[in-house]
Amino acid sequence: MKKIVIIGANDFQNQLILKAKEMGFETHVFAWKDGAVGAGTADYFYPISIVEVDQILEKCRQIQPDAVASIGSDLANITVSRVAAGLGLPANSEECVRLSTNKYAMREAFANAGIPVPRFYKVDRIEAYLFGLRLPVIVKPTDRSGSRAITKVTDFKDLPEAIRNAVEQSFEKSAIVEEYLEGEEYSYETISYHGKHTTLAVTKKYTTGSPHFIETGHVEPSGLSEDMLKKIEPVMFRALDALKVTDGASHGEFKITPEGKIRIIEIGSRMGGDCIGSDLVYLSTGYDFMGMVIDVACGKEPVLVPKREPVQAEIHFLFTLEDVEEMRRFQTERPEEIYRISELDLSNAGHVTDSSTRIGYYITVKALDGGSISAEKRG
Repeated sequence: MKKIVIIGANDFQNQLILKAKEMGFETHVFAWKDGAVGAGTADYFYPISIVEVDQILEKCRQIQPDAVASIGSDLANITVSRVAAGLGLPANSEECVRLSTNKYAMREAFANAGIPVPRFYKVDRIEAYLFGLRLPVIVKPTDRSGSRAITKVTDFKDLPEAIRNAVEQSFEKSAIVEEYLEGEEYSYETISYHGKHTTLAVTKKYTTGSPHFIETGHVEPSGLSEDMLKKIEPVMFRALDALKVTDGASHGEFKITPEGKIRIIEIGSRMGGDCIGSDLVYLSTGYDFMGMVIDVACGKEPVLVPKREPVQAEIHFLFTLEDVEEMRRFQTERPEEIYRISELDLSNAGHVTDSSTRIGYYITVKALDGGSISAEKRG
């Protein structure tokens, strides 16, 4: 039996564990035990933090896996790259992962490739030259994801506190300050194999808005026109090349400005979190995205053939008890549209500060024309 090492075991990563088992792999999963949903589904679970690369690599030399993989986590992505390199298994290079997990390095890579970026600076404290930026600006840690410590600043008097908060959340104790881009926000889901990129889906993103932009939901298809989609693809592929992405999933975030210009926010050389890669892509396109990630991690070319009839898929995140009540009403009135409901943690109800503190989610599906669907098509 083939073996796969999976880095991470939270609710989102658990979908990859289940997919690997469905594909006939023996699953070996590494994660800190707190919140490790996948500990109960993995064949073998190791309570080792995903940042303990040397410990994981030592254990993997005993396991001798055929692949190392993860989805939706920058921290896990770093470990996957290093462990795969140590074992001689396929993965993006450590340089690719560095460029795609550090927002400042990423901005520099885009600028060097001639890809338009907003004016930006890397700082660890307030600096006089920052007051030359055009307001509003966005402040965020250079090396975190999940909307942690992101702040839109519209008055310079609020800039020092925003920088302090971002630096505190940063692993390298640095923040990036950049001019804010107006426009509607989307994400772009791709699979790459030996440097060839393939578009799988485009996702519309919804957030709480200013000042912290915590994701409230995502929907696929995005609703963008075919003409716009054709314009976006070469921009995203050029950006993937600038980050040296060669293999596996990628998740790019971008905006379309009021003038119709495409502006990249950031790209992760891993599958999008929030169930975008694990569920929405499969539901809305029929493509087995997680299966592709596993195939590429094994050194196999991904199979680009839909495995189900596409539907409209949307994930809704819960922030308050009122959101939970609304979900229960939806479940009662339109049960045929419910695809999955997560476990709920009500301890943060009304006090969500970033994506990791949301209290749960539910995924809904409907026909592409907006109508209801049968249980068979729901999946």
